[in-house]
Amino acid sequence: MIVAFSVTPLGVGEDVGEYVADAVRVVRESGLPNRTDAMFTSVEGEWDEVMDVVRRAVAAVEARAPRVSLVLKADIRPGVTDGLTSKVDTVERRLAG
Repeated sequence: MIVAFSVTPLGVGEDVGEYVADAVRVVRESGLPNRTDAMFTSVEGEWDEVMDVVRRAVAAVEARAPRVSLVLKADIRPGVTDGLTSKVDTVERRLAG
């Protein structure tokens, strides 16, 4: 499964980079395949391990912010691995061809 999620601290002002970095640090330290872009962090693995990472990432932000917003999208497709790379590769091949 791949989960794309965004954790946003609320009530801390406009500059939220340090809070988001706390969440991304949790994801990167998990050891699961992941990718971060300007809007979301995607993480790939089994349901329980991915959702645990999301929970801990939210908790890291929640520890320092009075309120937290979470946006989450999941691609639940049993038996597929390396989806973070293969899905993008498929699109790139089509664009090149």
